[in-house]
Amino acid sequence: MYRVMIVEDDDIIAGTVKKHLEQWQYDVHIAADLSNVMGEFTDYSPHIVLMDIKLPFYNGYHWCSEIRRVSKLPIMFLSSASDNMNIVMAMNMGADDFISKPFDLDVLTVKIQALIRRSYDFSVGSSVISHRDAILNLTDATLNYKDEQIELTKNELKILQTLMENKEKIVSRDDLMAKIWESDDYIDENTLSVNVNRLRKKLKEIGLDDFIMTKKGLGYKLN
Repeated sequence: MYRVMIVEDDDIIAGTVKKHLEQWQYDVHIAADLSNVMGEFTDYSPHIVLMDIKLPFYNGYHWCSEIRRVSKLPIMFLSSASDNMNIVMAMNMGADDFISKPFDLDVLTVKIQALIRRSYDFSVGSSVISHRDAILNLTDATLNYKDEQIELTKNELKILQTLMENKEKIVSRDDLMAKIWESDDYIDENTLSVNVNRLRKKLKEIGLDDFIMTKKGLGYKLN
């Protein structure tokens, strides 16, 4: 089931769109705290965002720009500010589509289906995972923390993804090696240690020096 996040301060419009899309079997979340859109974005991990332009605290352009720093997921603007300048600005900020208010719900649904079809060729899955304000982007193998970004190798990405997907648990060394083994690259105990230590060094450079903890005799866990 695809997840749709609505960033809209008009409760009637947001509620109407949510009810309609749920009839099409979408999982829909309406942003509750419009001063913390990125927090809700990373917690919910949507597949598409529907964004109004005129919002309290920060406008839709700001949030579109913030999302684009960490994700390439489709973003569609829904706005009554549909003059050419706003449409051009929306596209320049990274939007994938723009639909003017008032709009037809069936047209909106078709546009959402088209964006999802173009963006997701295979099975449904999260494109970003977050922990302690660190945002892991699975699409381009990067980790963003505050204003810093690091690029990850294939093995580093798999290690961090596994730990972040199991953030409340201790992940054994065997489980991490099994995860990396999926890539058809041979890895032994020593190679795993080298990869983890290299990853820790990268994390420390952006202020996450205690991000990965070693549980002696058990494995690793996020702090």
